[in-house]
Amino acid sequence: MRLFIRHETQYDYDMPIAYSAQRLYLWPVDFATQKTVSWAIEAPGIEKALNYFDGFGNRVHMLTFQAIRGPVSIVAEGIVDCTDAAGVVRGLHSPAPDAIFLRLTKSTTPNAAIRALTDKHLSAKDILPGLHGLMNDIHIKVAYELGATHAHTTAAEAFADGRGVCQDHAHIFIAAARAAGIPARYVTGYLVTGMGASSTAAHAWAEALVPDLGWVGFDPANNTCPTDNYVRVAAGIDAAGVTPIRGSRRGGAMERMRVEVRVEIAQQ
Repeated sequence: MRLFIRHETQYDYDMPIAYSAQRLYLWPVDFATQKTVSWAIEAPGIEKALNYFDGFGNRVHMLTFQAIRGPVSIVAEGIVDCTDAAGVVRGLHSPAPDAIFLRLTKSTTPNAAIRALTDKHLSAKDILPGLHGLMNDIHIKVAYELGATHAHTTAAEAFADGRGVCQDHAHIFIAAARAAGIPARYVTGYLVTGMGASSTAAHAWAEALVPDLGWVGFDPANNTCPTDNYVRVAAGIDAAGVTPIRGSRRGGAMERMRVEVRVEIAQQ
């Protein structure tokens, strides 16, 4: 599948910005089933941005700009070829040791209810079917509802409320997997929903380390393993670690942000 992605984030301010530094996770990395055909980022200061791979194998851009009135627009756009491998991720270089993905954060700390999910699905030796059962159970018990949670909602809070978005589904899955001693990581990227369809938001899911198979993606929000409709961009411990754009600024007073994401099946 060949997918076209355009991800624009626009910031508007009441006063000019004196200085801003932003970290971008907006560039897909290539591996066995994902190849970047073309990709570019347009943003103030991008021509001088520091470009590097972090300890998780993600491609990062650090940009700075100053004395700008706004609005400020950051656009990532390109074409990616994807192959369906039933969620199995191979050929992806990640320098971090697998054990780091057992680390609990505020967002991924399980409560008693999530530990009960772990006991239900991951107490047997056959891990892969258990992870599929876990994904299905989260999909059933946590309704997808925009606006029901926020960026700092924890897995425990979302599971207790029974509502959330893809970030919450991924955090719950990760919390349950780590409680069973299974390394799991948070993944950001994009999803197109079918032929002729487009998406209006970035997406998130989880990956778990399955013995004798490797890293496998699980998307509880859609109850499926990632297919060739998915573009993988970055992965980390939790959502806070791989926010597409994160940084700080001086000046600007009140900030207003608008995000538009377009994901379409491209003509080959």
